Amino acid sequence: MEFLTENEPVIRLAAFISIFALMAIFEIVVPRRNFAVEPDGSRKVPRWRTHGLMVVVDSITLRLIFPAAAVGTALWATESGIGLFNVYDVPIWLAAIIAFIILDFAVWVEHWASHKFPILWRIHRMHHSDTEFDVTTALRFHPLEIVLSMVWKALFVILLGAPVAAVLLFEIVLNGMAMFNHSNVKLPLWLDRLVRQVFVTPDMHRIHHSSINSETDSNYGFNLAIWDRIFRTYTPEPSLGQEGMEIGLKSYRGEKPSGLLWCLKLPFKPIAPGGD
Repeated sequence: MEFLTENEPVIRLAAFISIFALMAIFEIVVPRRNFAVEPDGSRKVPRWRTHGLMVVVDSITLRLIFPAAAVGTALWATESGIGLFNVYDVPIWLAAIIAFIILDFAVWVEHWASHKFPILWRIHRMHHSDTEFDVTTALRFHPLEIVLSMVWKALFVILLGAPVAAVLLFEIVLNGMAMFNHSNVKLPLWLDRLVRQVFVTPDMHRIHHSSINSETDSNYGFNLAIWDRIFRTYTPEPSLGQEGMEIGLKSYRGEKPSGLLWCLKLPFKPIAPGGD
């Protein structure tokens, strides 16, 4: 356990780099959509630069405000004997499975709420203002949202007394799945249909980034695909097809959403008429 907490940043960074590189390669080999880029790729460079810088800003902000993060919170709860699994004698494997599922549901609820409550949407809309959809879109979250998300997850970690290893695994899987289902990767249709019975696929989550409001308000899952089916927020296909759908928000088009300062300022700007 001490090894996990001491080496958590290294373990997560290694997983992040490996998964990001893999998905970036797959996007080149089997792309789902053709980006509206110039021959020199000039449309893609500003986005990737901004999203890369956003990761740095998010990481620094989180470590300054919430240095323990989810794994550190789990260790504190364990050492303090706080939480369901630290009070009742539950097999570690069962506690890990239950914690993983409940944490995933908590993330789904948070995502749903980010679309339904205006104060949260002001922050979350920065993620949706991306006018393209690829692996770097998974990195496009405002630091305010990152901090709020960590506080929300930490609350469930404490209530459950979630095992440290389970929390670390959940964080790695959640980040990895976010990069997978935000990627511009084309899966064979038969494989997509099979995988999305349990996990969120790129074709499934891409619908959530449609500029059509009814499609944006669906497919909230990042990891497990079951929640959208249970709560009837599942949309199987976009109305204009995967290649024809418009990505992003109708209120924010052009090059501005690719700027770092524009992204950081967006939560403090009024919501456009029509709700963005």
